[in-house]
Amino acid sequence: MATEPDVAVLVGLQAAGKSTFYAQCLAGRYALVSKDLFPRGARNRQGRQMRLVAEHLAAGRAVAVDNTNPSPQEWGPLVEAAHAHGATVTAYWFPPDVTGSLRRNAAREGRDRVPDVGVLATAKRLRRPSPRDGFDAVREVRFDGRGGFRVRDRTDDTRSAGAETVP
Repeated sequence: MATEPDVAVLVGLQAAGKSTFYAQCLAGRYALVSKDLFPRGARNRQGRQMRLVAEHLAAGRAVAVDNTNPSPQEWGPLVEAAHAHGATVTAYWFPPDVTGSLRRNAAREGRDRVPDVGVLATAKRLRRPSPRDGFDAVREVRFDGRGGFRVRDRTDDTRSAGAETVP
């Protein structure tokens, strides 16, 4: 797990690469919480998610929340929970590529595939996170073209921050 408690909030469209990014870059250091992992008919998904996040933080574990988290309505409670437990909170921003997300989503099967209208509805609500939203760090994540990701620190809201490529 991460050396100090941190909540990694993944923010982006469905099929933007968030789950793959978690698997390649955060797994082993961050516990995973995702509404996609709840049983199909699970009730009070938001309450269940917040309970799991609080349990991990209370145990001193870092946690990654892998959902679309498109706006302050979704990420606000996560930011509050992180700070209430003395943890930092990092936004991983996946800039929208609607065409790419729809293409990758179309290749999914079964429960993993989201109706196109769901992707488009999320795109309308999607907002770039910022330190003004309470995040301690904001990192922009893009595919690197080689099966990995390029991560840029955007905490200062400028375009000049350095990049790091992660497998």
